[in-house]
Amino acid sequence: MAQHGKMDPETLTMVLDTIEKLEREKLPLETKLELDKNGEFPAELMKFMLGPEIALHLIFIPEEYGGLGAGATEIGIVSERMAKMDLAIATSFLGICLGMDPIRVGATPEQKEKYIGRIAKEGLVVAYGVTEPEAGSNVQALKTKAEPVMDDTGKVTGYKLNGQKQFITNAGVAGLFTILAAAPGGPSFFIVEPGSEGLIPGKHEDKHGIRASDTCPLTLEDLFVPVENLIGGVEGQGLKQANQVFGYTRLMVATFGLGGGTAALERAIAYSKERVQFGTTLAEKQGYTHKLLVPNAVRLEAARAFIEVTARRLDTEEEDLQVEGSIAKYFATEAGDAMANDAIQAFGGYGYIREYEVEKIKRDVKILTIYEGTSEIQRNIISMFRLRNTVRSKGSFYGEMAEGLDKLPVESGGPLLARAMRILNSVILNARKNKLTKSQHVMFLLADMMTWAEVGCALCHKAVVYQGEQNSSPSFLKAAARLFVREIFEKVYLNGLRIVSGCDQRIEEVAQELDSLNVGNAMQGSLKDMNLVAQELVK
Repeated sequence: MAQHGKMDPETLTMVLDTIEKLEREKLPLETKLELDKNGEFPAELMKFMLGPEIALHLIFIPEEYGGLGAGATEIGIVSERMAKMDLAIATSFLGICLGMDPIRVGATPEQKEKYIGRIAKEGLVVAYGVTEPEAGSNVQALKTKAEPVMDDTGKVTGYKLNGQKQFITNAGVAGLFTILAAAPGGPSFFIVEPGSEGLIPGKHEDKHGIRASDTCPLTLEDLFVPVENLIGGVEGQGLKQANQVFGYTRLMVATFGLGGGTAALERAIAYSKERVQFGTTLAEKQGYTHKLLVPNAVRLEAARAFIEVTARRLDTEEEDLQVEGSIAKYFATEAGDAMANDAIQAFGGYGYIREYEVEKIKRDVKILTIYEGTSEIQRNIISMFRLRNTVRSKGSFYGEMAEGLDKLPVESGGPLLARAMRILNSVILNARKNKLTKSQHVMFLLADMMTWAEVGCALCHKAVVYQGEQNSSPSFLKAAARLFVREIFEKVYLNGLRIVSGCDQRIEEVAQELDSLNVGNAMQGSLKDMNLVAQELVK
C-alpha cells in the first residue's frame, strides 16, 4: 500500500537536483571511501539531509502532515537516485520510511497527527524493529512479548516489552522506533521513544558492505510502552500492517538494486572508453562489451520497466501487490548484484582496489539480495502465489498476459514472449497435476521462469510506447527487449526440461511442447541486437 499522492514534475526535478548537489558538495568519492573504511554513520550529513534546509524526508510524508505526498513512482525514482549516490546512506534513509510505514498504514488519526507530524517537522530518524535473531524473514516466528500492564481497576495502561531484535537499521541513532511484539491478541506494533528505560541498542555491527549505515541489535528488558502507543489501538494487527507495506517496501529495495547496478554500469562504461589494450579501447572489444556490459544493461532495463509498471499500479490504489513487490525485488537486486560483480571484472586489477569504488559498490549491493526478505524467500512467495493464481484461473492468469503480448509488434519481442508464456503455463499446470510442485527445487525453477516472463512482459510493453524520454533511444529499448525475450526462452526451455524430464517421471507431452519452442529460431538476430546495444552504451 503506497501513498497515493502525486508530486508535480517540478518538485520531483527539484528533489533530484538537490540530491545531485548533495553528492557533489557533501559526498565526494574520498568522503564515501572514508565513511566506508571507518564504518561510521554520517550523523552530520543525515542531520543536514533531514534539516529544514533540504528536508528530503518530506517526500515520504503525506501532504496532510506537512509532506510532499509523493507516490510510489516518485519515491522509486528518488530511491534509485540515492542508491546510485551511496547505498549505505540510501538504506538509512529508506529506514525512516520503513519505520514510519506501520504508523502510516495502521495508526489512529491521533497517532498519525502526532508522530507523522513530528517526523516531518523534527526530521526524526526512525528505526523499524521487526527482525529477530532466530526468525529472519519469518515474521510469524516472533519471540518478543508484549505483556499488558493494568491499573487497580483492571484497565490496561500499557505493555511491558521483552525480547531481542537483530540487524535493525538506524537502531543506534533513531529518534523514534516502531517495534513488533506478540501481545495476547496477536503480533502488534508499538511506538517507542528513544532513551526509554529498558530499550538497549547493542554495538554497531561491523559489516561487509553498507558500512556507513547504522545497524545494531536491540534488547528490550521490561520496556514499558503506554497503551496510547499501541499502533491502531487494537492488538493483533501487526502482521497485517507489515504485509500491507511489503509490496511497497520491496519495490523500493528493487530500486536500490537498479540504482546500485546503474552506478556500476556507468563506471564500467566510462572506464572502457579510457583504457587502451592492444591498440584499441576496451569499448571496441566484444569480449568486454558483449560479456560485461550488454547482458547486464539489458537486465537493468528490464528491471526498470517492471518497477515502473508496479509503481504505477500502486499509485492507482491497487491493493495486494506483494507478489509484484517480490518479483521486482528478486529480479532487480540480483541484476544489480551481477552488474556490480562484472564491474570489478571490467576494471581488471583496478576493480579490486578500493579507490576505484566498484569494489565498494559490489560489497554494498550484496545486502539487497538479503534484507527485506532474501532472494530465496522471494522465490518461495512468487512460486507459491503464482501457482495458486494459475490453478485458480485455469491458466488464464498467464494466458491473458500472452494474449496482450500477441498484439504487440514483432520488433518488441512481444509475440515471441507470448509463445514462451503459454508453454510456461503448461509446465506449471502439469507440474501441479503430477505433484512435482511438492519439491521446493521445482518451485524455485518455476519462480525463475515466472519472474523472467513477467519482467519481460513489462519490458516488451514499454518498448512499444517508449519515445526516448530516458537516456536511451527507442531502437535501443526494442533491441534490449528482444535480447531479454531470448534469455526468457532459454530459461523456460531449460528449467521446463529440468522439471518435466529431470524429476522422477518424464511428462512427455510437455517435453514435446518445450521442443516446439524452437530455441534456435528465437536466437536469430542476437548478435545484431547485441551490437546495437553495445554501440549505444559506449557512444
